[in-house]
Parts: sequence; C-alpha cells; structure tokens
Amino acid sequence: MAPQPVVTGLSPKEGPPGTRVIIRGEFLGTRVQDLIGLKICGSDCLLSAEWKSPNKIIARTGPAKGKGDIIVTTISGGMGTSTVQFRAYHETIGPLKESAVWIEESPSQNFAWGRRTLTQSGLTQEDPLGLSIEGNEQKIPEDLRDLFPDACGDLSQENFSPAWFLLENHLATSFEDLKAGLAYLKRKVESQKEGQLSFLKSNAGSVIDQLDTLMNIRDKLQEDVKLHGSEPLNILEQSIENSISESQKIFTDVLVRKEKADSTRSVLFALSRHKFLFCLPNTVDRRAKAGEYDIVVNDYSRAKNLFGKTELAIFRQVLEEVDQRILLIRRQLHEKVVKMPQSVEQQKKLIKALTSLELQQSGTTIGDRLRNTDPAWDAIEARAKYLEATFRQTFEQHANKDAAPQEKSKSRDPSQAPSRVNFCEELCDIAASQLPDLWRLGQLYFTGELRGPHDPKPGDFKRMVLTAIEKFCVYLRLAILIAADQRALRQSSGLSWPIGSSSATHHFLPWIPQCLRYTRIAYATLIGLDLPSDALDIIQKLIDEVRLFCFSIIFKRATDRCKKLGAQETWEMTVEDYPGATQLPAALETLLVETLDEVQSVCMQPEVREGNLLEPHSDGQREVTQRLQELLSAFSAVIAELAYSTHDDETPTHNVSQLLGFPNAQQPESVSGVGGAAVNWEQRMLCCLANYAYCNKSFFPHIGGVFVRYGYPLPTLAIETARYNANQLFTNLLEEYVEHKGDPLVGTIEPSMYLGRFQWDHEMEIGLGQLRPYAHECCDNLVGVYSEIYSISPSLLRPILESIVQTISEELARLMSCVQRFSYTGAIQAHVDIRLLRDALENYANETAKNYFMEALEAITPPLNSEQKRKADEILERVKRNMRLQLLCFAVKEP
Repeated sequence: MAPQPVVTGLSPKEGPPGTRVIIRGEFLGTRVQDLIGLKICGSDCLLSAEWKSPNKIIARTGPAKGKGDIIVTTISGGMGTSTVQFRAYHETIGPLKESAVWIEESPSQNFAWGRRTLTQSGLTQEDPLGLSIEGNEQKIPEDLRDLFPDACGDLSQENFSPAWFLLENHLATSFEDLKAGLAYLKRKVESQKEGQLSFLKSNAGSVIDQLDTLMNIRDKLQEDVKLHGSEPLNILEQSIENSISESQKIFTDVLVRKEKADSTRSVLFALSRHKFLFCLPNTVDRRAKAGEYDIVVNDYSRAKNLFGKTELAIFRQVLEEVDQRILLIRRQLHEKVVKMPQSVEQQKKLIKALTSLELQQSGTTIGDRLRNTDPAWDAIEARAKYLEATFRQTFEQHANKDAAPQEKSKSRDPSQAPSRVNFCEELCDIAASQLPDLWRLGQLYFTGELRGPHDPKPGDFKRMVLTAIEKFCVYLRLAILIAADQRALRQSSGLSWPIGSSSATHHFLPWIPQCLRYTRIAYATLIGLDLPSDALDIIQKLIDEVRLFCFSIIFKRATDRCKKLGAQETWEMTVEDYPGATQLPAALETLLVETLDEVQSVCMQPEVREGNLLEPHSDGQREVTQRLQELLSAFSAVIAELAYSTHDDETPTHNVSQLLGFPNAQQPESVSGVGGAAVNWEQRMLCCLANYAYCNKSFFPHIGGVFVRYGYPLPTLAIETARYNANQLFTNLLEEYVEHKGDPLVGTIEPSMYLGRFQWDHEMEIGLGQLRPYAHECCDNLVGVYSEIYSISPSLLRPILESIVQTISEELARLMSCVQRFSYTGAIQAHVDIRLLRDALENYANETAKNYFMEALEAITPPLNSEQKRKADEILERVKRNMRLQLLCFAVKEP
C-alpha cells in the first residue's frame, strides 16, 4: 500500500468557478489510472483533472463557495489530506466583462432620486466621500469575507458595510482626509434635506429648462388633438400595447435563442468533456498502427472504468465500436506475436498488450468471439519452430553447396574456408543468438511476467529446449565428425552431408580446430543462461567428441609428417648416451612436442564445464594410446625403410677378401661424409640397428615421460607395443645384417681350408707356428666386421658377433666331422686352428657356439696324445703372440 496523497501547494489559491488550478504535493498517484477522486471545496473535479506526475495535477474548480480543502484519492494510497485551502467565490459580472453564463440585466437604482438612469452605475459611480482612491492599492492580508461574512463593500447592495468599504478603498487614507470626506458626505446629505425653495434656488436653470419642456409638450399635445382628435390616449395606449406585444415577441425570441444557445453550449461542453471517449475508436486504430500498444491498453482501460457501467445510449454505442476495434487489434496482435523473426522485447511488448486486452474483454459477449488460449506459449512455440527451421535451412543451404560439382577443385584456395566450416560458424551464431532468446522468453513466461490465465507447461518447454539443442548437435556432428558412423546419424536424423571428394575432405581436416572454437563460443554463451544440466550435457558430449576427433586429426597429421622424417636423416650420430643412434629420434621428439603443444592449445585443455578426456578406461585414453602406437609404428617403419633402401649405383660390400688368404684391410669411411655425402648400405644398417636399440632401451620410455609432462597418463600400452615392434624389427634387421656379413665369411672357410689340394691326412710342416689360411682369413674378416661395427655402435658388437661366431663354429664342426682321418701333424694343426678361434672369440661365443667348437675338437681323430698336445700348446702360444694385435679387439668384454 502506497502512502496517502498529500496536497502541499496550490496556484492560485482563490477564484470563481472554472478557475484553472495547479495542485502540487506528494504521492498524487503512480499513473493516470491510479487517480480516482479529486474534490476542491467539496466539489467533484475529477472529470476536469489532468494527471501530470506523482507531484502535480491540473484541474478546474467547480460550483463551490467559500474555503475548503483539496482532497486527492488514489487506488494505491486511498483518500489523502491537504495542508492548503482554496477560496471559491462568485464575482459580480459587469456589462464589459466576458461571461460564459447568462446575466440578468436588472437596472441599478439611483439612491439619490429613486429614478432609473440610462447608464449603469458601475460606470459613473464616484467615491461618496469625494476622496481620491489613488495610493490605496495595498490590500489587507486578511480576507474581508472572513471578517464580514454577511456584508459587502458595494454601495448598491442592501448589506453594504462601511467598514468593508473603508478597508477596501481607503486603507492608506489619513484620518484627517477621512474626516474631510465625512464632512463632504454630510453636506451632500444636508443639501438634499433643504426645502423646495432651496432646491429651486440651487437648480433654477434646471427648473426653467423643465418649464420650457412642459410648454413644448403642451404645444405638441394641442397639435396632436387637432391632428388626431380628442382621444390621443387611446392611440397612445394602442401603440404602447403594440410595443409591449412586439417587445414580448422579441423577448420570447431572445429566450428561445438563449435556450438554443444553452443547449448548444451544453452539447459542446459534453463533447469537450467526453472528447476522450468519442475520439477513442480512431485513437486506438492510430495507436495500434504506430505500434503504441501500451497507450491502447491504457486508453481502453480508462474508457472501461469511466463508461463501462453507463446507461447512456450514445456512450454505449461508442463503447461497442471501441470493443469491435479492440477485437480486431487482438487478432492483429496474435498474428504479430507468432510472426518471426523478431526480438524478445518486441514479443514481450506484444504479449503483454494482448494479455491485457484479453483480460479486459473476458467475460463479455464480444470477448468470447476470440479466445487466445495462451499467447505467451504460442510465442514460445513459434520461436522454437523458427529456430529449428533456421537450423535445417542453413544445413540444406551449405550441404547443397558441397553437393554441387566442383569443376575447379584443383585450383581451390587453401585459405578459403570449406562449406562445412562456414556452416559450423553460421549455425553456432544462430544457436548463440536465438537459443538465449528462446530461454529468456520461457523464463519470462514461468516467472509470471508473461503468464496468462492458464497454467504453465514446464515439461513441454524443457522438452522443447532439449530438442533444439539436440538438433543443433546433430547438425554439427554431420558436418564435423566425418570419420564418425554417418549411417547411424542418417538413420536417427534422416539427414546426411554429401560425401565429397578425398581432396575436399583433406582440405577440411585442418579447419576442424576452428569448428571446435565456434562450438565452444556457442557453448559458453549457453552456459551463461543457467540452462539445466541435462541440456548442457548434450553439447558437452558433442564438444568432447569434437575434441577427441580434433586430437585424432592432429596426430594423424603428425603421423604423416613422421613418415617423411626419412628425408631429414643426415646420418649424423648426435646421441651421446647411445653411440650409433642418429638425430632421427630427436626429430621425432621435436615433432611430438610440437604436436602436443598444438593439441594442448586446441583441444586437450578443458574449458568451462568441459570434461577430462583422459579419464581412466575412457575413449580419450584409448584414442591417445592408439594414435601414439600409430605414430611410433610409423617411426619404426621409417627406420626400416632407411635400412633397406640402397642407391641405384651402390653395390653392397661384404667386407670379405675376394682373394683367399689375403684379408680385406678396407677400413669404413666416415659415417657422415663431407658435404652430406651418403654412407654405404652396411653403415646405414648399423645406424638403423642402433636407432632401434636406442628406441627400445631409452627413447620410447622417454616419449612416455614427455606425455606425462604434458599431463597425460603414462601410455604404458603404447610404449610397450612400440618397444615390442622395434625389437621385432631390430631382430629382423639384425638377421639381415648377420646373413649379409656372415654367409660370405662362412662360405670362404671350406675353400680356404682345402686351398692347394690340401688334405688333413697328409703330413705338413708345423714348426713355423702359423695358422692355416682359412683360420687366418676368418680372424681377419671378423676383425673387419668388428671394426665396422665398432666405428658405428659398439653396443651392437655382441648381438652381431655372437650370431656370426655361432655360424662359424657350426661350420667348423661340420667340416671337422667330415674329415675321415687326420695325420699326426694335421691333427696338431687343426687343433691349433680351432683352439685359436675358440679362445680369441670366447667373449662373443654363446653356449651353442662353445658346444660347436667342442664338437670340432672332438671330431679330430685319432685324439691327440700328450706329445701332440704339448706341441699344439707351444704353437698356439707362438701364434697368439704373433697375432696379438689382431686378437686384441676380441679381448675387450664391454667395448
């Protein structure tokens, strides 16, 4: 309840009926409809009241008299009070003053002679005291009507009061002047009391004039008797009666005209007073066309309040016409409410106007002709349908562009965004602009601001919002997730994006992070609306899928780049911790770090209300494992490709003497030639083996640490799988290298052994302490292989030499077992050859090789006696001394 109205100011404070009064105060109403009562001096002045503001009202006074309060009554505050008063009076209207009412023109009396005068006394009246009234304009502060309630200061009135007259006309006159004026008045009265003689003396001239007039009248009368007869009075009487009759007619005519004038004046006053109602039909039409529906509602409400219960036919006829116009405006408003596109504020304005007009016409005959079920809900449904139609229209527009044949696909500008990207941008803009409008309109509906007489439908609205968001996500999936199961999307939505060429798809993939950014911007806008969590979860799921797809695309691009790393191989051994490994793993690490930086900045770093893609046993973690496996597998394949690739003009060398008995003393060239010259095939094989071993031992686990440093869980499965693959490729490549180096070496043993038709059962010279050519060449060839491996990667010596030594021992055991009989000296020589090879290669002989050496010694028949063993030991020591430089490299256990 608002405070009571209080009137604190008034201008003017007095006046006759019809005076325009400005009323000022506090709490005089909140709007025009709030003002329901206004009384000035007890007279109702509401119809003439004009509400300007809560502190100002303008009105005209009614037919009241005397002092009284100004009482304002409002709906919000009730009947008010007043701290000021207004004095109403009825003023005397003279002949020269304009008046809006009929004035009785009664003649004024001359108190001196009691005869009628030809002019009004108000024009010739002089001061009875004979004093000037100049300088007496100052008025007393008190109201004379309060001092003299039953008197007045007019000499022509019966209730004349001298005191009033003196206060009004001679407030500033001195007492001496007043005494002189009294003496003047006395003399004037005494002169009227003198006899006829004194009167004649003082008016001799007038008397003579009157006698002359009487004599003239007598002469005229005599002439009339002669002319008209002795009865002139009858003629005069007849003339007077005629005059009276004519004057009566004239007077009656004047009265009739007065009545017509009064009637016309009353009609004009009524029209002026109720001009608002009579102009209302045209006014509401004009305001409705201008879109000023709030004024239409206010005017219609005011007319219903003022004239809704009137019995006057003319008023009821005008109101019926107004009702018809309002009914038509309601139809127009409902059409405008559901017409899209338009802003929420515009819809809100239209809904409020339509609801107000419907409430005012509810329960009436004309109101039942049009019943709008719920205009606010109709507006919500219209906006939701428009949003869905906009989504579909945008999708079809961009999908048709992709479906059209591209004649100049080869000349496609890479910087020009594909249709899918433009569609994502436009669709996200639509969602970010129209979904908030739909949500705000629904909130206004459910908070009651736009609610009509019907109950709200929260379940239907929530389903409407969820459907719009699901449609939004479906369209984005169709456009972005080109690797997803499009068949399932096509079956669920009935839509599909045209399948373009592979070049168009390849052109689109780099733009997927941009599509993700558009989706995130729209998602951030919707988060600020306080939507229900299940609605936001739909978009979050889409964003997680796009993030994961973006991660997959970035890593696939990295895998493609990894497959081209072989072109960057310079064969420079730059790994200090693992000799023989080249800069290729470092290039992979650089590529991986760049990829992880890009992934982190584009998709893996979660933003507001986005999930962690790397939850345990999640799709994200499985995707990371799979992509890392593909990347490391591609890297292993690059190493294998480098190992098996040869130049067209390059012939692989076996580093084995072509002239039996003369070892190949060729030393391996520098691994990195001057000016980037290519290395030979064997050196590349060794570098690749070193890279495999380095990756298996430390580099792949180091890659897992890089992932952990970027916040990923340790990709154990991917690392172990890559290590297993690298180990398999290492084994295959090692077998290839061992076969390449060992087969020629082993193949020369038997020809060298029987060079020059040598036979083991023949006696030979053994005193010089030399090896047979096959054993000597075998040592020299092994030294050459050792040198080649050591110059590249010493860590590869054991796995390579063990295999070669095992092959050599197996071949010696086979050859010794094929000899039927050894001579005395032949047995000693064979024993020295085999023992030298066994002792020299002991550090690189596995159990199998040792067993083969033992089988070769046991195959010497007959077995050596003590004397033969002694000679064999002497010869062996002499040979070891002579070959100590060649055998020195094999003595190092951990090169």
